[in-house]
Amino acid sequence: MSELIVIGYDNPATARDAYEEVLRLQKDFIVDLRGLAIVDVDPDGKTHVQTPRRIVGSSVAFGALWGLLLSVLFFVPGMILLGGAIGAVMGKLNQSGVDAQFRDRVQHLLEPGHAAVVIMAAKFTEDKFAAAMQQFGGTVLQTSLSDENEKELAEELSGQG
Repeated sequence: MSELIVIGYDNPATARDAYEEVLRLQKDFIVDLRGLAIVDVDPDGKTHVQTPRRIVGSSVAFGALWGLLLSVLFFVPGMILLGGAIGAVMGKLNQSGVDAQFRDRVQHLLEPGHAAVVIMAAKFTEDKFAAAMQQFGGTVLQTSLSDENEKELAEELSGQG
């Protein structure tokens, strides 16, 4: 099971500091990252996503899943699904905890000038993680993806579903 955590901040500088702290927490084995990104919306409303390549899952299917999650949550272009595949994948996302309500809450975090840190963790030490991140404040949204949902989504994205 993976936890999908989105922490919204009023400014990109705070988000950047929080992002760096998450990287440190990974080195200290407090969080086992499957994906990490920082998303900011510039004053013109354009969304920018940065992901460290060394963290994103090693399989092509997992990389596609991570890309899909970022695309769906933040309307970031880059993931193209053709035909009925998009309906099947969106249906599976809705069943997985990344439903329309969660996506809507994420969208409300990011106004122009705001930023978010997006974390997908295979596991984490919740109390230590929360204590370390508390200094940055922010609005926290969290949902879970079961191993089964992740596998189904990855298979659908890789064309095996």
